[in-house]
Amino acid sequence: MEEMRRIAYETVLRACGFASLAIFCVMIGLSFLPRSAFQAGGFLSMLMTLVLVLKAYEARTKDHRRTEMWLYLPKESRPPQAFAQKMISTVMRETYLQFARWTALISIVMWSIALFFSVIGL
Repeated sequence: MEEMRRIAYETVLRACGFASLAIFCVMIGLSFLPRSAFQAGGFLSMLMTLVLVLKAYEARTKDHRRTEMWLYLPKESRPPQAFAQKMISTVMRETYLQFARWTALISIVMWSIALFFSVIGL
């Protein structure tokens, strides 16, 4: 079970890393307007949070054999077919929701920084 959590964490972390890179590139493109850069970062982070929540909702019904985690699990570590769907969907759902919480927190921080820049007049 612990190996499943590790693999789920790695797969979601990689996907969030790529999304974060895209958000960072947009923010760098708007770096000449700091308030706009952080507003865009906050908005895109909220969008990523929404996608993660939707993925967590979808994880309950998605076929476990079609998940990236299933492909990365060594054959000897895979759970029996009778329990695989429930175990994998539970692990993936928890992982998606954990990353959604972290991303929501990052979005709040970015919106707060944008508000700060707005208050000081930038």
